[in-house]
Amino acid sequence: MERILVSACLMGRRVRYDGGAKTSADARLAEWRDEGRLVPFCPEVEGGLPTPRPAAELEGGAGGAAVLAGAARVLAADGSDVTAEFLSGAQAALAVARSFGVRLAVLKEGSPSCGALAIYDGTFQGRRTPGQGVTAALLEANGIRVFTEDHLAEAADHLRVLES
Repeated sequence: MERILVSACLMGRRVRYDGGAKTSADARLAEWRDEGRLVPFCPEVEGGLPTPRPAAELEGGAGGAAVLAGAARVLAADGSDVTAEFLSGAQAALAVARSFGVRLAVLKEGSPSCGALAIYDGTFQGRRTPGQGVTAALLEANGIRVFTEDHLAEAADHLRVLES
């Protein structure tokens, strides 16, 4: 059975920067949970950040690949540099994914760690820009397909391909 790495906040865990969750009510996630497929994970918490914590964005909206390459930082709203924690969390997510043989992930869109299609632009003004978070970029670079909570039909299609 294929296992799926999933953002812990989508499963109701209160791990987000504001101390909340972004629980998904999607029937597919519930079905996959009931089947024992899901591996909930929060890279920011696993990287050593507390809950709650200041919001963080990728410097200049550069994207996760730039952070992984050392060309950009992750900055918190209070001005602190949290790049090391984001990199540590991304590496931990990859290690967990590998330990479960994960080839598919469903991650929280917009997150500086988990965003797959869009991230905030680094100005803390609520503006999004195309790009990936640090963890999403690392997973994709290592052959793990990343989908957002808004693209679960596509994730289900990919799961069927993996299992065929």
